[in-house]
Amino acid sequence: MITPLEIQNKEFKKVMRGYKESEVDEFLDKIMIDYEKLYKDNIELKDKITLLQEQIDKYANLEKTLNNTLIVAQTTAEEVSSNAHKKAELIIREAENKGMAIIEEANKDVVKIKREYEEVKKQMHIFKTRFKTLLESQLEAVNTSSKEIIEDVEE
Repeated sequence: MITPLEIQNKEFKKVMRGYKESEVDEFLDKIMIDYEKLYKDNIELKDKITLLQEQIDKYANLEKTLNNTLIVAQTTAEEVSSNAHKKAELIIREAENKGMAIIEEANKDVVKIKREYEEVKKQMHIFKTRFKTLLESQLEAVNTSSKEIIEDVEE
């Protein structure tokens, strides 16, 4: 690209039937001023493009970081949810197992109490039978004694 300095320093050969030198110089000066302005604007725009590209890169990195953070957060949330679900299932299983153990223990207690009840019932029956036998023997003894007394009295 031609620089404004090259335009300013450009010299043309003089020939016999050439252009009017002052008009060419004046025109070249105008071109040089406009070209210099365009040249500076071009440099500024390139600098702005570079700066904006750096910002775009910065925001792209930030976006990438945010996406990664979001993915990590989602993964962590899913893991927490999964762990909570597993823990809940474990607590439920433990509660069911404890409940079953309590029911089993209660059933054993019921069987034991039924055995004890049957034993007490059996002992009660034995007691009643012995007591009845005792009473009957005592009643018979009383009856026999009474008969003997009456017989002795009648004699």
